[in-house]
Amino acid sequence: MFKISKEVRTGILAIIALVIVIGGYNYLKGKNLLDKNRNFYALYDNVEGLAPGANVTINGLTVGKVISIKFADKSGILKVHFDVSSDFEFSNESIAKVYGIGFISGKNLAIVPKYEGEPAKDGDILPSEIDNGIMELVTDRLEPLQAVIESAINDADSLVKSFNKILDVDTQRNLKETIANFSTISRELKTTTSSMNGLLADNRQKLTGTITNFEEISSNFAKISDSLSQVEVGAMVSNIEKLTSDFQVIANNLKSGQGTVGKLLQDDQVYVNLERTTKQMELLLQDMRLNPKRYVHFSLFGKKPKQYDPPKDSLR
Repeated sequence: MFKISKEVRTGILAIIALVIVIGGYNYLKGKNLLDKNRNFYALYDNVEGLAPGANVTINGLTVGKVISIKFADKSGILKVHFDVSSDFEFSNESIAKVYGIGFISGKNLAIVPKYEGEPAKDGDILPSEIDNGIMELVTDRLEPLQAVIESAINDADSLVKSFNKILDVDTQRNLKETIANFSTISRELKTTTSSMNGLLADNRQKLTGTITNFEEISSNFAKISDSLSQVEVGAMVSNIEKLTSDFQVIANNLKSGQGTVGKLLQDDQVYVNLERTTKQMELLLQDMRLNPKRYVHFSLFGKKPKQYDPPKDSLR
């Protein structure tokens, strides 16, 4: 029987132990040496707490692990190495997004699959993106609120200081006097209100009668309004229009000189004749007053009246 030397057995045991250690280490890191995984890379300015061993997911399903995070160059760019054990196909334009899953848990890496373009192959560098986690969102919301609170506190502090400056001894005394005056006014208003209530109670019957009279007056006005509404306004307007038309005809006749009044208004000769007749009548009456014997002959005994001799200055 072939005997294995002690040294060979020791070497075999050492190799087995080394394989177990390497396999266990990679298992703890989430890498299975027996699987044929695809390896991908992504570059970030800041991984926001992403660590090796973090899950790699597609649509929420864990498909791999983050293997390592190293500096890509001297500029500080970080290169994340991760693998995908699933044979799910996606393009090399898919985005490797770092995202947070809670307050206590760390960061994970999600592949946002895209299907346009060339299929992703082992060793490709995928576009990178960082999603704001819950803490970042809370911080973004709290920062404006913090600024508002600080501003409000400063305003309140300034307001208190201003009040302290305003409320000196004299101002405090004036405020006390003002409050006392308000109390006095309040008592007087209460007394006045009581007096008004008593006055209203005493004159309630009179007020009721006054309101009743107003209601009767309102009813009478309503009756008058009904009577006016029954008047034939159309006939009244027609009569007024007819009367206006008649006045217009009369005015036109007067203006054109028709009729006696129109001739008196328009014919100048009539006015001249009237003026001449009036003057002659005036001369006749004056002559009758000065020479009555010329016009009246009266004899009590039947004597023949003497012949009248007109004076030289008589009016003819």
